[in-house]
Amino acid sequence: METYIVKINGVKYEVEIEKKGAPAPAAAPATKAPAETAAAEKPAVNEEAVSAASAASDVEGTEVECGVAGKVWKITSKPGDKLSKGDSIMVLEAMKMEIPVAAPSDCTVKALLVNEGDPVESGQKVAVVG
Repeated sequence: METYIVKINGVKYEVEIEKKGAPAPAAAPATKAPAETAAAEKPAVNEEAVSAASAASDVEGTEVECGVAGKVWKITSKPGDKLSKGDSIMVLEAMKMEIPVAAPSDCTVKALLVNEGDPVESGQKVAVVG
């Protein structure tokens, strides 16, 4: 049996791999479970994004979602900015491409729910406009 460390999305996991047909190994000493390792090594929570998301739940308007998973590369507007339909609210980086998140209509930016550098998932709410 061989032990490897695998890093997935920035979280390290210790895995043991047994060669097919090899005799069963003797009981190994207990090690940290992947969930414990992951919890201990997860990056800190972005408190600004959490407070922005909870504050946005009180903001009335249209929620804008991102279309792809990636990272917020650049925020191009701020709360209070008046935008025309199609104007950029922010730019995402995904698969080495820059993908704008555009205003769905003529509107005013009410709240931004993410910060530059934040990872985002497809369909995640990233802004509120009205």
